[in-house]
Amino acid sequence: MSVIDNEKSAAELAKLEAELDPEMQFRPLGMVAGWIVATLLFVLSCFHYYTAGFGLLPEATHRGIHLAFVLGLIFLVFPFGKMRVSEIPASSVLAPLGVPLVDWLLALAAAVSALYVPWVFHDLVFRLGNPDPTDWIMGTIMIVVMLEATRRAVGVALPVIAIVLMIYAYFGPGLPGFLAHPGNTWKSIVNHLYLTSQGIYGIALGVVATYVFHYVLFGVLATRIGLGRLFIDLATALAGRFSGGPAKVSIFASGLFGMISGSSIANTVTVGSLTIPMMIRIGYPKHFAAAVESTAATGGQITPPIMGAAAFLMVEYLGLPYQTIILAAIVPAFMHFFGVFCQVHFEAKKLGMQGIPVADLPEWRSVLKRDWPAATPLFVLLLVLFSDFTPYLAAFWGITSCVVIGLTNKNPIVSVGLLVSIIAAIALGVLNEWSGLLPIVGVGAALSAWWTLKVDGGTARAVDIADAFVLGAKYAISVGAAAATVGIIVGIVTLTGIGFKLSGIITSAAAIAAGGVGALLPVALFDSYGLTLFFTLVLTAIVCLLLGAGVPTTPTYIIMVTIAQPALATLGVAPLVSHFFVFYYGVLADITPPVALAAYAGASMAGADPFKTGNTAFRLAMAKALVPFVFVYSPAMLLVTKGFTWPVFFETTIGCLIGIVMLAAALTGYGLAFMRRWERALLFVASVMVISPHRTATLLGLALAVPVVVRQVMQWRAGAGQAVPMARV
Repeated sequence: MSVIDNEKSAAELAKLEAELDPEMQFRPLGMVAGWIVATLLFVLSCFHYYTAGFGLLPEATHRGIHLAFVLGLIFLVFPFGKMRVSEIPASSVLAPLGVPLVDWLLALAAAVSALYVPWVFHDLVFRLGNPDPTDWIMGTIMIVVMLEATRRAVGVALPVIAIVLMIYAYFGPGLPGFLAHPGNTWKSIVNHLYLTSQGIYGIALGVVATYVFHYVLFGVLATRIGLGRLFIDLATALAGRFSGGPAKVSIFASGLFGMISGSSIANTVTVGSLTIPMMIRIGYPKHFAAAVESTAATGGQITPPIMGAAAFLMVEYLGLPYQTIILAAIVPAFMHFFGVFCQVHFEAKKLGMQGIPVADLPEWRSVLKRDWPAATPLFVLLLVLFSDFTPYLAAFWGITSCVVIGLTNKNPIVSVGLLVSIIAAIALGVLNEWSGLLPIVGVGAALSAWWTLKVDGGTARAVDIADAFVLGAKYAISVGAAAATVGIIVGIVTLTGIGFKLSGIITSAAAIAAGGVGALLPVALFDSYGLTLFFTLVLTAIVCLLLGAGVPTTPTYIIMVTIAQPALATLGVAPLVSHFFVFYYGVLADITPPVALAAYAGASMAGADPFKTGNTAFRLAMAKALVPFVFVYSPAMLLVTKGFTWPVFFETTIGCLIGIVMLAAALTGYGLAFMRRWERALLFVASVMVISPHRTATLLGLALAVPVVVRQVMQWRAGAGQAVPMARV
């Protein structure tokens, strides 16, 4: 019997995710209201699917339609406060169809105010700086309803930050010291936030409406047709038999599943529903099992090709192709999973754990034979993406492939035919020319329709695909509201110049700290510039973690790029490198106490202490915390930076790998044998020095590690490194 037989159904996983993820806690709806909302969600998905393949609308129109749907739906989907899932309110005069009348009115106000800008767009060039009364009244309505929608969808932290900054923009002259500025009228604030591309309708909203929505929908569809099961089964077949097998399965499966899911909580729930019980069953402590899964799951946000919204924002901010972002992310993402793997391996050896019995494992050949067609959409997406087409066209063909493969029940002949057709269309240069693709599309649609009607279960598969379109839109509306609210924050920063002031504070504080510490360290190893850069990075990382404790990853990234990137730029850090640094630490906040949503989701599934789980998860992610410092000092790790050379890349990467192994052993307290405290301390210091890209520091670190390695080998040969009973641990 395969261990995968215990996998939860899609409905069970969705229910579990809704309980654990604040952004998925939807309002219970009656039948009529449910159908209305489902129809609107389906239409929103179809709108984005159509525009991705047949051409985007004008910028203001496209973003306005997206925002109108997103904000309007949030008031219908998310309640004002918490509700029990079993509570379906009765219909009444004050609650038509069970939804409060005020929510219907707010949804209408949100839709009208969002569509107002595209409607008057042709006149804006004459009205910027001097809005009509209708303009700033509609803008005020938009700001109010958007802040409330964001509060409902992602929590109170982000709206509070936006409100504080708007107050700051208004009361500038009365503020003390460096905070003072000329100030603005409410009309000018609304003009800047509502009628320009520097605020609500800015880059953040544009990226969500143009890229992120499509990839969220692709991830949901790919999971629904069985790609998630393929990844989990394959990871179990390949890694399950080794020491501490379920934990290693968790790492491999989370890495693979992360390729199609940019959500750390969705990754934790989907993969953890299988791996967490397995880890507990073979003897891992509950908090450790939950920590392993949540830490591995957060790697999904940094794992190509789908890396969450922040990766697509980099495309717009840096003006780089998405392919470049993918290539830059490969090695750092590997380092994260490698670091978790090393700690899991040493922990398993320390506790004397065995793997999963071979009889209980799926056979990898059988897994591939059964489910390989489910991977066709991912191959199609990557094929189109790396053929120099736009990310949204790649998503369009990925989604199309999911629909075809899903409707035909993963038929191998259809999968091969689809791949051959896409390759031929790319080779002939007609992939985005619908006149040349009509025969392919027509045959594919006819074949899918015939298969759906003729083969058993076809109707159910069609309903399942439609439901995935609904669920994909439901997943995406929260990030849409957050992106629009972040537009307020970015708009105020550009309006008042506060970003440069905060960057100056970070740099000045780092310089002061560097001056104090530098007097105590040898000049040959630590110069003033290096120390200033180091403390700037430390301060930036701390702020990212603190901000990420209350704000989702994407807004954290946008806010910190606005504030910290100028400070890093003044110190000579390349834009791509500084963006990746901020991105990584924003993701790390998902497993950093006191608010560690991914870790708490894992703890809830394991029945473990959340805070203890969060602390363990942060310890497991130490490699992820150190790697950003490595690629700042040695950008060659990102593969695509200016001045890249293979010798520097290999020197940096190999040193990092060795350092991560040493760090994992030091944190676990076990390598080839149990370690004493002095060994752990010495190895920890040595590992940090080895991870450093500076050759002198690396050599010193290796020298420091020699006594520990010698003693470990001696202990291992003497047989003193054998695992001990759990009581001693």
